[in-house]
Amino acid sequence: MLTDVVRLRVQTISFFLLVLLLSALGVQGIWNALTSDFPRLPRLSYKKAVGVMVLWGLLFTLILTMISGARELMTPGAWKKDGYLSKLSAVPTDKSELPPVSSDAVRRGNIGRLSALLTVYARARDGKFPPDDANSAIPADVWQLPDPSGMRYLYVPGRKLGEVGAVLAYEPGLYGPSRYVSSRTARSGS
Repeated sequence: MLTDVVRLRVQTISFFLLVLLLSALGVQGIWNALTSDFPRLPRLSYKKAVGVMVLWGLLFTLILTMISGARELMTPGAWKKDGYLSKLSAVPTDKSELPPVSSDAVRRGNIGRLSALLTVYARARDGKFPPDDANSAIPADVWQLPDPSGMRYLYVPGRKLGEVGAVLAYEPGLYGPSRYVSSRTARSGS
């Protein structure tokens, strides 16, 4: 008597062996049927058909292994080895487990730098701010948030230097409800 685990393994192996042998019979039949249309093709024995099926199986195993390796290379650290298989790493669901996006001082400094460059731009052009955020007078890296997401500050075009409290640029909702803005006040601060 076999244990349940051994019996299931024998059944699985015998099933795949049966599929392999039947597939080899099918390949032999198709190949030999083609010899009537292409007389230069040699006849295929059953033994050679089994060899072809084993070779195809090994090639598919190689290809699937390469795909699995590419998956790991494209997402390093996302997969953890678990026995013979790989499983997805645990993704933190609680926001407290996530790394901090950026500190308030860095965020405030970046929006202040953007605000200062916008002011310099406007003073040089009769108090008019840039028509859009794609203007080459202000470097593209200044528009980037201090965050690995690569998002940019949002810009409100059509403002002029003398407008009190007019919002020029602001952070998107990435940081939650408290966002920093670049606005022009009477004292010309951010």
